[in-house]
Amino acid sequence: MKNILLLCGGGGSEHDISLISADYILETLKFIEHFNVFKVEIMPNGDRIDQNGELCELRKAGELYYPKSKRSEKLHFAIPCIHGAPGENGIIQSIFELMGLPYLGAGPEASQLCFNKVSTKLWLDALGIANTPYIFLSELNDNSIKKTAKFFEEHKDIFIKAASQGSSVGCYQVTDAKEIEKTLENAFGLSQYVLIEKTLTARELEVSVYEHQGEIKTTLPGEIICPDGFYTFEEKYSKGSHTSTDIEAKNLSDEILSKIKTYSAMAFKGLKLRHLSRIDFFLTKDDEVYVNEINTFPGMNPISMFPKMMENDGVKFSQFLKNIIDSET
Repeated sequence: MKNILLLCGGGGSEHDISLISADYILETLKFIEHFNVFKVEIMPNGDRIDQNGELCELRKAGELYYPKSKRSEKLHFAIPCIHGAPGENGIIQSIFELMGLPYLGAGPEASQLCFNKVSTKLWLDALGIANTPYIFLSELNDNSIKKTAKFFEEHKDIFIKAASQGSSVGCYQVTDAKEIEKTLENAFGLSQYVLIEKTLTARELEVSVYEHQGEIKTTLPGEIICPDGFYTFEEKYSKGSHTSTDIEAKNLSDEILSKIKTYSAMAFKGLKLRHLSRIDFFLTKDDEVYVNEINTFPGMNPISMFPKMMENDGVKFSQFLKNIIDSET
């Protein structure tokens, strides 16, 4: 038997979403006979509890320890199912590295680079991968406000984004110059760095990029169809969402498909991603393709695009997880 740690929660803005993904993964893994899964939730107060509500601790040797019963379970593999911080920003990955515990997904450095929207853009530029026009700020002062105002004057419609947040948290569309200063204050309240991007009128496409049988595979693009224009946190997760998805985006030319596949492979290899990722794109009416963002641990619930696109690509999500865990342990 292999003891699998399924770590979720985290106490951040996406805590509850993480629990949904963890339940889906737990359901997926329970049919694999030689896996014994310990689902552990990091509570907002920092406590760790397992799926039975019992208090437990993660120990440096890769052990799950139960203080009440003094029981200890040796762990063989970890799945850091925490969306946003501290799961996608390299912190949890660094802890697993110190423990010597194999885990699913990108390493600490790649996780941190991709979680920060500014460092992602800088790497995309360095790799020659097209992305939306932008500037970035490292502090809030008069010069930063003037710099943003100049960028706004050039583009008339911009997004101001807290650099290190997930699921559209801290992302603000600005169409009036009077809103710039206050919006910058809000963004800097959530992150030390702020990204300013030109707003694009474009289709939102995404692909699952994953490792399978020694190869990096890229699925056909799926599409997010959001009638409100901006795919907000509420639109992603609210029961009243009007957004729909297509597992295979319609009416894409071979040239566009080829460019998306090329950019995806370049990003996955260049940023040293591992095992899995979801890469999001914009496609403009002029058939320009831009990378929007890279998710090192995408959503994993029954309606999430990542597992659905993978299975549409011919690989069962359960088999993917089994292959990765068996190869790493």
